[in-house]
Parts: sequence; C-alpha cells; structure tokens
Amino acid sequence: MSQNRVSEVRTSQRESNREQRIFSFKASQWIWLGLGIVETLIGLRIVLKLIAANPESPFAAFIYNVSAIFLYPFAGLVGTPAAGGVVLELSSIIAMLVYALLAWGIERIVWVIFYRPRGYAVGITQTTTSEPDSVLQTTTREEFNE
Repeated sequence: MSQNRVSEVRTSQRESNREQRIFSFKASQWIWLGLGIVETLIGLRIVLKLIAANPESPFAAFIYNVSAIFLYPFAGLVGTPAAGGVVLELSSIIAMLVYALLAWGIERIVWVIFYRPRGYAVGITQTTTSEPDSVLQTTTREEFNE
C-alpha cells in the first residue's frame, strides 16, 4: 500500500526597521564613494603639479579643470611653494583634509538620524501537508527572536 503524502515547510523571517538600516548603510556608502572620488581627483592634481606635468596634456587639463571646482573655496588660502616648474599646492592638501572631515560629519549625521538598531525578528514557519484523500492541513507558527 503506497502512501501519497506531500509535505512542504516554508520558513521566512521579517525584521523590524530593516529598511531604515539598509538606507543608512547605502547612504553611508554613497557618501564615502563621493569622498573617494573627490580625494582621488585632488590627489592626482597634487601629484601632477609635483612632477611638473604638462598642463596642455589632455589628461592633466581634465584633472586640473575638474578638481578646480572642488578647490575653488580654498584658492589663495596659503602660499604655493614652487621651484623649477614643481609646485606644491598646500591649499589642495588642506582641501583634502577638510573634505574628509566634512564627509565624516555628514556620514555620522545620517547614521544618527536614520540608523535603527536591530529589533525583534519574527520567524514564520508554515507547514502544509496533503493527505491521500485530499485533506489539506496548514499549520503556521510565529517565533519572536531578539
């Protein structure tokens, strides 16, 4: 005698405040990515100035033009030592420090406002059993985990 019993178990878990935590993580990642791009542009500018790169070169001109946008607030802040075509832009180094502190402050503000610690997790286990004579039995169980 064969038994035609089919059993299916599904388990899912819901977590409170999950969306806010994901948002705070993603916003934090975007902030650090933006800082990385700005710092890279300014760092390349510093290196190109230190090696006396040709400003007529398309790559150097691109880096100088794009980074100039971020260095505008720091123009003329301190003197720029130069010798034989080699230039040390101290204002660019200061700009890198200020932008890093600014990004860190913004990231902390986003974290404080939007981050919510992990709360209770609700685990739901649903078991469905089908008997040979077409009787369908469903059992649902909820568990609260901290």
